[in-house]
Amino acid sequence: MKQKARIIFGAGFILAGLFHFINPDFYFPMMPGWFPAPELLNLLAGVVEIILGTGLLIRKYARPASYGVIFLMILFIPVHVYMIQVGGCVSDTVCLPLWAAWVRLVLIHPLLILFALWVGQTK
Repeated sequence: MKQKARIIFGAGFILAGLFHFINPDFYFPMMPGWFPAPELLNLLAGVVEIILGTGLLIRKYARPASYGVIFLMILFIPVHVYMIQVGGCVSDTVCLPLWAAWVRLVLIHPLLILFALWVGQTK
């Protein structure tokens, strides 16, 4: 079960990383104005997500990749806080109810971190 979860999680990260290249304009409104070089940060996030997702697919690299995912999730916290600060809507295409932005920050994000830790613990 854990191996299947790790593969699905890794594939999800690869797809999320690819989306940074397919539709970069989706991500720019989510970045707080104080983030430097949003275009570069978006591309770096996509590359890192693809690398970490690939690492999760390979048992030998699953543990360090899971730690990388955790670190990346921590780096993404300011984006979630920003979504709350602006009321959940950063553009016409990216708009969440405020309660959903809170759930994403305080529940979903920590669960993803725990899930990354779990799938990275290979035998």
